Amino acid sequence: MILIESMSVAMKNKTLVIVESPTKIKKLEAYLGDDYIVLASVGHIRDLPKSNKVAIDIDGGFVPHYEIVPGKDKVVRELKEAAKVVKEVLLATDPDREGEAIAWHIVEVLGLKNAKRIVFHEITESAIQEAVKHPRPIDENLRQAQEARRILDRLVGYDLSGLIWKKVRYGLSAGRVQSPALRIIMEREREIRAFIPETFWRLTADVATAKKEPFTLTCSEEPRDKELVDRILKEGKMNDWYVLEVKETQVARTPKTPFTTSTLQQSASTRLGLSPSRTMQIAQKLYEAGLISYMRTDSTNLAQEAQKEILAMIEKTYGKEKAMARTYKTKSKNAQEAHEAIRPTSASKKKAGLTPEQQSLYALIWERTIASQMIDATTLRTKIVANIEGAKQPIPDFHANGSRIIAKGWLEADPDAAGEEVTLPKVSSGDKLILKQLDALEKQTEPLPRYTEAGLIKELDKRDIGRPSTYASILRTITTRGYVNKEGKTLIPTDTGDVVSSFLEQHFAKYISDTFTAEIEQKLDDIALGKRKYAKTLKEFYDPFKKDVKSKDKIEKITNLGEAPMGLLCPKCGGNMIIKLGKNGKFLSCAKFPDCDGLRGIDGQEIEGPRLTGEKCPDCEKGDLIEREGKFGRFIACANYPKCKYIKKDANLNPVTSSGVKCNICNEGDMIERRGRFGIFWSCSNYPKCKHAIKAKPTGKLCPMCQALMMEGTKTIPERCSKKECPNHNPHKLNKPK
Repeated sequence: MILIESMSVAMKNKTLVIVESPTKIKKLEAYLGDDYIVLASVGHIRDLPKSNKVAIDIDGGFVPHYEIVPGKDKVVRELKEAAKVVKEVLLATDPDREGEAIAWHIVEVLGLKNAKRIVFHEITESAIQEAVKHPRPIDENLRQAQEARRILDRLVGYDLSGLIWKKVRYGLSAGRVQSPALRIIMEREREIRAFIPETFWRLTADVATAKKEPFTLTCSEEPRDKELVDRILKEGKMNDWYVLEVKETQVARTPKTPFTTSTLQQSASTRLGLSPSRTMQIAQKLYEAGLISYMRTDSTNLAQEAQKEILAMIEKTYGKEKAMARTYKTKSKNAQEAHEAIRPTSASKKKAGLTPEQQSLYALIWERTIASQMIDATTLRTKIVANIEGAKQPIPDFHANGSRIIAKGWLEADPDAAGEEVTLPKVSSGDKLILKQLDALEKQTEPLPRYTEAGLIKELDKRDIGRPSTYASILRTITTRGYVNKEGKTLIPTDTGDVVSSFLEQHFAKYISDTFTAEIEQKLDDIALGKRKYAKTLKEFYDPFKKDVKSKDKIEKITNLGEAPMGLLCPKCGGNMIIKLGKNGKFLSCAKFPDCDGLRGIDGQEIEGPRLTGEKCPDCEKGDLIEREGKFGRFIACANYPKCKYIKKDANLNPVTSSGVKCNICNEGDMIERRGRFGIFWSCSNYPKCKHAIKAKPTGKLCPMCQALMMEGTKTIPERCSKKECPNHNPHKLNKPK
């Protein structure tokens, strides 16, 4: 009690600063000094409840009902106790709409009356001290814009997802921004499917100058006619070659703008192979370490002080003539969130970061920022045009393109942006060329490539869909929902994604269109600027949307996606089959189901499906009990799932596979194969009496390390051996042997 009272007295004359992330605490305390105490909310402390029935009072003006986030009671209690005894509270949550909303929630939950908001875009001593000098009230417009986004996403997600559950398949989802992104992917996929390849020929001529300097010419046309190809080959081999024309052009390459969230995610994907989510996680660490400015931004602006420091560093490192102050116009109609581009907090710090990933991303940001304030690079582009002499019939020109950097300019700071130099030999118009080889390679035209993560972010940014804080979550959502698979960097839509997108495009095309989605984003921006009212904006959207959703209750459930290909008949009754959608994608089902349960994969291979047990469900008394295959093996459940979720608990359909090795912990049970959420593992058959479990199949032999310990007389075997082949290797859990 005395200790608590003494702590209260010590805190009485101090200022409490509340941030989002605990990792910021030490740096801020060091910059602010002993008169300040820094605590963290650890992100959101309140959110909408899962149930949509109690989450939003629509009739009352779209009033949200918030609840403390599960597990945050202790955080809230500590913040309340600290706020009671300090003289002042400053809210230093992140400098974006979401940060503004978190600050407002803290005020509401803690019952603060005179709390002030401070904003900084970089965690440096000067930025922190400057922010403390200029506290302000919470910006209600920004807060309401974030709340409107949250409410819109919840209403659209729940209403559309609920309808998709009824009409397509249980467990699927839709979203205000994720669904337009999925539609864009599917539109490209349909273009690829509809694409009809055409055959063409690419002709190349390997030639050399009189000085025997080799280079390659490419035909300026890609003929589709084989007769024309044969004629070009014949004429080219029979006649002499010469230089028709040489064009040399100096081209100025202007540096790219400093990074926004979108362009950082794109460059990190193409150059470093990082996913958008991973990029933002690493950038968050760099920001919290005080190494870069805030990383959620659509602005390309640099603060004047930062620009001066960058120019001074360029003059010192690369020479005064290389520095060039540049300002960039932000492409976004209403650039918001942070008001600066992503940049290093110290231009003189070329290398920084604790991990290789942090170091690579920091280097990317540093190079892009420094290069943005340097002079143009100058490139000399050369084009050699050649043809043949004395041909009976003319043939298309052949050409070779080359380029070389003659003045590096900003490329000195960002050398990886230079690209590959192609240097051509020095030739003049009329020079003779020696033909070494003339080839024609038969090829086929290809459709546009599928989107990569970087490509999709670029497209979303271009169409004004989403905002800096949403790009990573959009990609994460459509991937985790199983709507797209990621192969390398390519996003490939799944059967489930295809069906969901087609359903939404057919029935809700307006709400997932580019124009409508961009208009909603603009309206949210207008709320942030105080140009629109919160409740009016939501009502204008939700009233017609709700009617449209309700009107679709009458449409038939999508159980049939079309007829199976000709020749694929039911493996049981020989009847026709139809295409259906299951949790693992499309499959073929007998058209007579449920009278016949014959199944095939979409590739036509016969598969074993649910088998009737002959019993009725004891819960609903309507459905038949059938055998199903789940991630933990076969089980018996009601055929009316998800309306009835009965599972027969005493059914044992999965044969036990024994390793033939005794459990080395209890020496009684055998180590048998089991399935869990981490996949297959091996555990003692005496479970739950003995809870020994390992990931690898046991061999019955101890590894050299364990053998040595046993020989030394150690009675306990290591709890977690590092050798995978050892029976004690357990990557998930520490065992405690007897």
